[in-house]
Amino acid sequence: MDANSSPPRAGGRGGRTSGTAGAVWLRGPRTYRDSTLTSDRIIAEAIVLLDGEGAGRLTMRRLAEHLGVGPTTLYWHVKTKDDVIDLAVDAIFDEVSLPEPSSRWDDDVRALVLQWRATMLRHPWAAGLLGRPLLGPNVLERTEFLQATLRRAGFEGPVLAAATHGLANYVIGSAATQSTWQHLATPELQQSADAHVRAHADLYPTLAVTHHLGEHDWDDLFRRGLEFMLAGLGSPA
Repeated sequence: MDANSSPPRAGGRGGRTSGTAGAVWLRGPRTYRDSTLTSDRIIAEAIVLLDGEGAGRLTMRRLAEHLGVGPTTLYWHVKTKDDVIDLAVDAIFDEVSLPEPSSRWDDDVRALVLQWRATMLRHPWAAGLLGRPLLGPNVLERTEFLQATLRRAGFEGPVLAAATHGLANYVIGSAATQSTWQHLATPELQQSADAHVRAHADLYPTLAVTHHLGEHDWDDLFRRGLEFMLAGLGSPA
């Protein structure tokens, strides 16, 4: 892509990239038959469904029903469920505001990462999908900001890649763990899990004392962990 071209949008005609994760960004633009059914409207409705029910229950037929159109009409706009998911993932990254660069690289990383985590928690289905090829403009723009900020701090080459992946994986892993645990763990389950560990304190003495599976302040845990990471990144090696 040259400097004057626009990022690829939804749609496009077949080819070998059809039906695979990330393929939607590698196709050309498409002419739509129904001007009232826009890509923005499709993705907004898809996000509503994903937020409410998760990625496992999203189908093209159910999405078409929620849009009030037939599946054939929907397929004229997006070719596959993979396309819908890729577009939805990129769309929610637009909620992550790019910080204004400051004189402190760690403040800029902190500001980006905290917003990124908040977005993942608002859309708990997303963290489990971030292993896909992320080629959308919103994702790439924020990844560019993160790497450019780390590079400004003196990171280069493999060290820069390791720092980028380390921070990204910390955000994604933390959000996925919190979303899953809060969805599954009722207060009764948390109490039972904590009691189980304490009942086996001879095997897990530290976990029993720290109430590893008890109730936690997730925000505090994340912020403390992030500070550990940023402190460790203070001296590129």
